Amino acid sequence: MHSKKLAIVGVATLAALAVPAVAYASPDTSVTVTVMGTSDLHGNTLNWDYFKNSAFTDSKGNVVGLAKVSTLVNKIRTERGADRTLLFDSGDTIQGTPLAYYYAKMEPINETGKLHPMARAMNAIGYDAVTLGNHEFNYGLPLLATWVKQMKAPVLGANAVNAGTGLPAYQPFTIKTMRIKGEKPVRVGVLGLTNPGVAIWDKANVEGKLRFTDLVKSAKKWVPVIRGLGADVVVVTAHAGDSGMSSYGGDLPVENASAMVAEEVPGVDAVLFGHAHNEVAQRFVTNKATGKQVLLTEPGKWGQRLSVMDFQLTKKRGEWAVTGASSSTLNTNTVAEDPKIVALMKEQHDTTVKYVNTVVAQSKEELLAAESPYKDTPILDYIQKVQTETVKKSLEGTADAGLPVLSIAAPFSRTATFPAGPVSVRDMAGLYIYDNTLMAVKLTGAQLKDYLEYSARYYNQLAPDAPVDLAALTNAGGTPDYNYDQLSGVTYDVDVAKPAGQRIAALSYQGQPVAADQQFVVAINNYRQSGGGGFPHVTTAPVVYNAQVEIRQALIDYATATGTIDPAGFAEAGWKLTRDGKPLF
Repeated sequence: MHSKKLAIVGVATLAALAVPAVAYASPDTSVTVTVMGTSDLHGNTLNWDYFKNSAFTDSKGNVVGLAKVSTLVNKIRTERGADRTLLFDSGDTIQGTPLAYYYAKMEPINETGKLHPMARAMNAIGYDAVTLGNHEFNYGLPLLATWVKQMKAPVLGANAVNAGTGLPAYQPFTIKTMRIKGEKPVRVGVLGLTNPGVAIWDKANVEGKLRFTDLVKSAKKWVPVIRGLGADVVVVTAHAGDSGMSSYGGDLPVENASAMVAEEVPGVDAVLFGHAHNEVAQRFVTNKATGKQVLLTEPGKWGQRLSVMDFQLTKKRGEWAVTGASSSTLNTNTVAEDPKIVALMKEQHDTTVKYVNTVVAQSKEELLAAESPYKDTPILDYIQKVQTETVKKSLEGTADAGLPVLSIAAPFSRTATFPAGPVSVRDMAGLYIYDNTLMAVKLTGAQLKDYLEYSARYYNQLAPDAPVDLAALTNAGGTPDYNYDQLSGVTYDVDVAKPAGQRIAALSYQGQPVAADQQFVVAINNYRQSGGGGFPHVTTAPVVYNAQVEIRQALIDYATATGTIDPAGFAEAGWKLTRDGKPLF
């Protein structure tokens, strides 16, 4: 896995559309070079929503996919000159759509030898460097290694190091030489940094194999090396938000450290960052050591935006120096898809469409997830039922077989639907949109109550006589729907008139109040068990089940085996919202 060569000096292609040579008389000549950037593409190649089986659309008119990105990239290469442009990406590339899932799980590229759809599209567009995101590790190191080999662009991750030796497990950086006609070449160094949270989120795949070091420390180590090798411009591509906050506790380095890198590491001209899925057209941060302004930009998600960074370089005593920098984000909804990319992706896209439209079961009635954030809904009970049954079966004949099995699930998607009649893979994937695996831990009654109190922070406190405004009831403090866990197998009330921390009432199992020391087995996903969302007790609780079964696949397999989805067999009202003890609905 170690890269034999730490620095690869690439040459930007000279396209036919390169700008004509200019005769520079003055020694203090200036030149502008452009670095384009994407991030968080998450397996989007075409402007297609596999869950809806139609072209992607949202309320803001956004589009998705590399075919759209390609058209914008071609336009900028034509306008600025291909010899003056580069294209980078800041990670989360190979996970996130049924297309990406299919070539990781149904026909894994590390077993079939087929070209990964994201490698196919990115190679065709001509990326110059790509950085590892945390989701690159979701499908294990062998699949990741295959994708890295398939990519023509170097795949970077300076702070992903071998657990034993501490040496880089992936290429840390690359230097691209831009040969501009009539001018001294411009050398652009790019350092790739990934997210330390991988150690938690993909513990099963990386534990004992990889460590993830601090972004700032890693940049302080590598930026001087890149400068020492003659880079005129240094761009850090970081799969980390810019806030300096972390979604996890513990001893891991800071999750969202992009602005910290800009502030604390001398010699960085710009940071192309990702992970947070935000659009940041242009932001400047002052470096504490040099006082220089460092440019930051984030191009949103899924190929909806392209960041465009312009660097003005002035030749001083024969050497290039950055004398200006600016950036903007371009909306990919302003252009048509690149027909070349559409044609390239057709076969893999069609295979995925066929797969997601495979019917797995018949539903007795329409089940909707729209009310799941504030009501116990049958569609979420279906997830709970499958998780509970899977864990119960695995515990047969073990010391824990006699314990009650409970289950935790969150409302990932308010738009998920099981139609009355045929239910497809697509419907299942639309309900369970993450590639989580199923685990089970042992918790006490007291720990369960703590856990539910933490989860119930999701609601804003409701005054005794206030009207119930559903839009204002949920997502308190910015808590996303996927961090509102609901527990099945017990009954309880959530009193939204009470302050957070005092909301859970009447927690009972089979009609009896749950005792503080009572033992339960709880089915839970790997993201939550490993610390995602910061819920109490689960990271240290004894693990009694971890067979690496993907929850979405378990839902599909269960539906296929039973052939029928009938709420009469699994829907049970386990929890309800109350106000001062009276039901809210």
